[in-house]
Amino acid sequence: MVKIFSFRGKSLEELQKMSLDELAKLLPARQRRTLKRGFTPDQKKLLERIRSKEKAIKTHVRSMMVLPEMVGRRLLIHNGKEWKAIDIKPEMIGYRLGDFALTRKTVRHSSPGVGATKGSKFMPLK
Repeated sequence: MVKIFSFRGKSLEELQKMSLDELAKLLPARQRRTLKRGFTPDQKKLLERIRSKEKAIKTHVRSMMVLPEMVGRRLLIHNGKEWKAIDIKPEMIGYRLGDFALTRKTVRHSSPGVGATKGSKFMPLK
């Protein structure tokens, strides 16, 4: 059984044929407002590069919203330290690029470091 992607009852092909105004009607309020206000100059430049069919595009524009025309592209998004390679999938439509390149790592505590007090070396097992 193959699951077919649909976004608010529309297929990916239908979404790609829509104008931004028609797409905005399907999106939640925050994304609708973003499209209504228009893109920033950096976002416009990124969109032009995506439309130019470059292979992998590096970008610092984490605030750009994922649009249907980006699906299938590979973007390298900067998280402040390194470039995270992201393949854009249909399920990402409406999210921001920054949502997929996290800026913080999870904290992993281990044994006490050099210079710790003698009492801190006795760690409980559980």
